[in-house]
Amino acid sequence: MALSVRQFRYSSDNLGYVVYGTESAMAIDGGAADDILSFIRDRHLDLKFVANTHSHMDHTMGNQALLERSDAVFMDVDTLLKKKTVEMDGQIIQVLHTPGHTSDSICFYFDSILISGDTLFNGKVGRCFTGDVDAFFQSIKTIIKLPTETRVYAGHDYVKEYMEFAKNLEPDNLQIESYLKNYNPIHVVATLEEELKVDPFLRFNDEKIIALLKNMGLPVTTELDRWRSLMSLM
Repeated sequence: MALSVRQFRYSSDNLGYVVYGTESAMAIDGGAADDILSFIRDRHLDLKFVANTHSHMDHTMGNQALLERSDAVFMDVDTLLKKKTVEMDGQIIQVLHTPGHTSDSICFYFDSILISGDTLFNGKVGRCFTGDVDAFFQSIKTIIKLPTETRVYAGHDYVKEYMEFAKNLEPDNLQIESYLKNYNPIHVVATLEEELKVDPFLRFNDEKIIALLKNMGLPVTTELDRWRSLMSLM
């Protein structure tokens, strides 16, 4: 049986997750600790693992409560990157190293679901706090090679703000209104196919984006040039 995912909102715009099967569960960025524990208890699940997409405090703030109130094991990023996978209820969750936002940023991928933390939001990529824009580019290239039906579950809900940015950059993109119509603050998700239609940071090879960057006087010769130019707009 495939694994499922449940989204939890906390601290206004943070989004945390429980990945679960028929018996076991893993909390990812579990800031909504009380709600997560209630969900797990109501479904008679065993909280097996606690993990994070990266080490920023707004994503790790629920770890202590979850660990103190369960028998879960904490899986730090180093351990996850060494293992490369997490097995739960006979199913495999892949761990993708996606440095850029932070050096320890990771994504979890399973059953056409991507829990992307602050590497990729719905509508925009994260900020490059490491300063390593080139490494971030490789991380994004890894993500956009995933199947287009992949559902992207991000670390924050910034959809309205980022679609406003996209509209200001590309006012004739009719896909943006369609994207906003599908936006549901109770369950924030979009497919990678939808992201590729509206997120300019994923469309560094799109002729319209290239023309926009060129009109701004920004470098566009290579993919990396275009990526760097887009990141300069943040």
